[in-house]
Formats: sequence, C-alpha cells, structure tokens
Amino acid sequence: MAKATKKQALGRGLSALLKDPSNDISSVQDKNADKVIGNIVELEIDTIEINPFQPRTNFNEETLRELASSIKELGVIQPITVRKLGFNAFQLVSGERRFRASKLIGLKTIPAYIRIANDQESLEMALVENIQRQDLDPIEIALSYQRLIDEIQLTQEQMSERVGKKRSTIANYLRLLKLDPIIQTGMRDGFISMGHGRAIINIDEQSKQLAIYEKIITNKLSVRDTEALVRQYQNNSTPKSKAEPEELPTYIKNGVKTFSEYFGHHISVKVSKSGKGSITIPFHSEEDFNRIQKLVKGAK
Repeated sequence: MAKATKKQALGRGLSALLKDPSNDISSVQDKNADKVIGNIVELEIDTIEINPFQPRTNFNEETLRELASSIKELGVIQPITVRKLGFNAFQLVSGERRFRASKLIGLKTIPAYIRIANDQESLEMALVENIQRQDLDPIEIALSYQRLIDEIQLTQEQMSERVGKKRSTIANYLRLLKLDPIIQTGMRDGFISMGHGRAIINIDEQSKQLAIYEKIITNKLSVRDTEALVRQYQNNSTPKSKAEPEELPTYIKNGVKTFSEYFGHHISVKVSKSGKGSITIPFHSEEDFNRIQKLVKGAK
C-alpha cells in the first residue's frame, strides 16, 4: 500500500511540473523531459482531447458501463497513452475505452504515459495498438490496415513486422473491404463471422454477394455451408427460384441500393404491373429491430 501511495504522489508531482510554464516540455531534449516522458502522470481529463486518428468507431455502451463500474471500484489499472500538444494540452493515443469510462463516472484525473510524437507517429501508434486488441471486429482491423497503407505508406511486409502478424493474415483482412458495404455492416454487427466473409469474397459481383448474405442470415448457414453455396454460384448451378421475378423498373432499381445502405440490410421490393408494390425490411434480432426503429424515428 505504501508503494502505491508513493507512486500516486509521484504522478501528482509530475502533473504539477507540467503545469509550470517555465518547465514546458516539447521535446526529449528539454529540461526535466526525462522525468515526464515514459513515466505515469496524473493528468486532468479536461486537458486531454480525443485522437482524430482513432481507428476504432464502435464503442459498446454496455461493456463501457461495465468498465466504468470496474474503474469506480478499482481505479484505472492500466494508464492511457497521450502525446503532448502544447502547454498542459494532450491528445489521446491509446486507451480511449478507459478514457471514456473514466469520464462516464466523473473522474477529474486519469493516469497516463506521455509521449512526444508528430501526427504520423501518433496515427501509426494508435493504429498498431488497436490492431492488436482482442475486441475489434474484422472490418475495424481491415480498415486500420488500409489506413497504414494509405496514410503511413507501409507495405504489407512492414505491417507484418509492426503488428507481428503473417503477411497472408493481413491480406485476408484487407480482402474483406471488397465485400458489399451491407455485408461489412453485418460482420461488424456480428450477424456473420470473418469466415463467412472470406467465403463470400470469392464472388466478385456484389448483387450475388448480397444474395448469399441473405441466405446465410435466413437459413443460419455455417461457414462450411456458405463455402458450398459459393461453389454453387461459381459453377453456375445456383438453384432457381420457383417463379422468376419480373424485371423491376429503373427507378426502383436505383432506389433499392439507397434503402439498403440506409437500413444496413438488403431491402426487397415487389411491384405489380399496375405500379403498386411493397418494400420488405428484414431484421435479425430484437436489437436489430430497435436499431432500424431508431433510424426511422430519426428521419422524421
């Protein structure tokens, strides 16, 4: 207990040092930089801004509340990492869940490691750390890899060294970004697995990808079943429906994609010769139904 108290007091002392304008540290060569850089410092939460380069976009509210409850009982066990922007101003590099959970319960300070890094280094640190997390969905990981390629100009070989993954593993994630956006959303929401996505990606035509996706959801197909279905499509032996659907008017064809992207599902439309028709919006769970309901309410 005495060691913990001493460590905490040290963090508060370093925090006071950072608030002293005469000791403003902007590089590793500055006076007292060695006392701050790499050490745990208690920072005021209000001095920390969210990292705009954060690749993670989904934060589950329930797990965030659970983490907040844990922090309330035990404190922040693993410090966040920030980079120094200016005098008493910092930007989050990693640990956004801990940061959000701490704000949720009204903490005024949070333990942090301080780094001095430019924007590119900050982006790379955030991306590499997030890729190594266990709770990211496959699309978030794929997008992080793509950003390392686009914005840091890393090759797949360099990424393999940075994140400790085989090049073939990185390539498999990147291929997922060729899936129709609706299927990517389904993977992020947990309706299908990465195994399903890797099977579907062998079909180039996105309309056929969506047809397979619907069959997976409707019939609760396993990855193995999906692979067999994909082979059927590739061999042009897909079972035909009992009644061939009539050709849809152009205005409906153009609108279906917009509807599908908005609701996150492939929307089916039926229309009679008189011009009257119906729109079907599928949902896969109570949670999914509530999500669609919120979209409809928000559009009013």
